[in-house]
Parts: sequence; C-alpha cells; structure tokens
Amino acid sequence: MTSVSMVFVTAPDQETATRLTTRVVKEELAACGNILPAVRSIYRWKGEVHDDAESMVIFKTTCAGSDRLRERLVELHPYECPEVLVVHTDAGHADYLSWVEQSVRKML
Repeated sequence: MTSVSMVFVTAPDQETATRLTTRVVKEELAACGNILPAVRSIYRWKGEVHDDAESMVIFKTTCAGSDRLRERLVELHPYECPEVLVVHTDAGHADYLSWVEQSVRKML
C-alpha cells in the first residue's frame, strides 16, 4: 500500500491558495489540494500577537514526494516564514492511495 502525506499550508487569501494549489498540482508535486477558504489564525510573530483571516490548503502527495512539495511551497509562498506542515498517514482507502501515487509518479 502506498504511503501518503498530507501537507497543510496557510495562505493570506483564497487567491494565493488557489495559485499555490494550481501550480504544484500542474507540476505533479501533489495529487490535489483542498482549499478551505476561511480560517482564523491567532499567532505570535516577532513579539506581537496577530489575529488574521487566512485560507488553508490540505495537499495530498506521496511520503517520498513530501520533501520536494514542502520545498516548492516555501519557494512560491509570499510569507517570510510560511506554515508548511507534513503529516504522514499509515492507512487509507487503497484506491485513493493508488490514485495519489499515480498522480505524482513523474516526480520520483
């Protein structure tokens, strides 16, 4: 069974999230990205607490491809220090896992 990773990324707005998602899916670094258009982020940055509206993207890729996807997202992202979190899964629907693997195969 294929190992799949979920990569979570916040973006300043839905347009940026869409641009990032479209780019990495076209580059076959991710099989897909689910855009959650409205999340509220409260965080500390450079000594100050911020409260911002953002969008969240959940990408699916193979575990083998997760480092490459992470690096590319950091390159493309407008933030100085983007949130890019990789979570490896150990189970899932076999047909879906196979689809993810087929969708990112060219990069390996």
